[in-house]
Amino acid sequence: MKKAILVVSFGTSYEDARRKCIESIEHYIQEAFTTYEVRRAFTSNFIIKKLKERDGLQVDTVKEALTRLKHDGFNEVYIQPLHIIPGHEYDKIKRQVIPFLKHLDVLKLGTPLLYEMDDYSRVVEALRIQTTEMSKADMVLMMGHGTDHFANGLYLTLQHFIDRANLPIMIGNVEGYPEIDDLLPKLKLMQLTSISIMPFMLVAGDHARNDMAGDDDTSWASRLENEGYGVDVHIRGLGENINIQNIFISKVKLLINEEPSNE
Repeated sequence: MKKAILVVSFGTSYEDARRKCIESIEHYIQEAFTTYEVRRAFTSNFIIKKLKERDGLQVDTVKEALTRLKHDGFNEVYIQPLHIIPGHEYDKIKRQVIPFLKHLDVLKLGTPLLYEMDDYSRVVEALRIQTTEMSKADMVLMMGHGTDHFANGLYLTLQHFIDRANLPIMIGNVEGYPEIDDLLPKLKLMQLTSISIMPFMLVAGDHARNDMAGDDDTSWASRLENEGYGVDVHIRGLGENINIQNIFISKVKLLINEEPSNE
């Protein structure tokens, strides 16, 4: 049996973010599951096209990766997404997986970071460690992506677990509720002086560098500074957090029901 783990992320056009947040997890999975071949796919067609045209770098879609695995003789494939929530991109993976179910002996799809109830407490602990190490501010404001998909509600569920743990962390989104306009009134009531901002995204890409930390008047950093807060900016994707990486390792372990070789 030729066995493979296909690691799927949205992707990024930033080489440093890809290396720190995507490749690091791929390498960690390969080290943990040495009898499997680890391969990569992105769900963003725009990023795939940009990387090919700009850098000559070929990254497969899920459909292309599964076609290649089938052609290469793999008959046992496990797919682990690195997405944050089961939104539109996760739905896209499911649609691309279905036609291959009849062609492979084993084909299983894992879950994104926030899915099972146990995921929330583990993510909260990972955020507690990260924010304690990185921030001395009164509040940490984390930028998620957000979506019009119903799975956007998972950000609010995570906030509930954060609040229950009494952590000074607020989750906002750039493209979904709650946005910065929803958070500013709440922050004002808290009479804070300093705020740290950092991504709640796998990679620190365009949204983190521009919508969150950019010089434009509409960026989170600029808007918070205009409100009188001292703002500390951290450009670091969740993929750099070893505790987040360990959550994904656990998800692969659960998916294939096998103990990682490094545990």
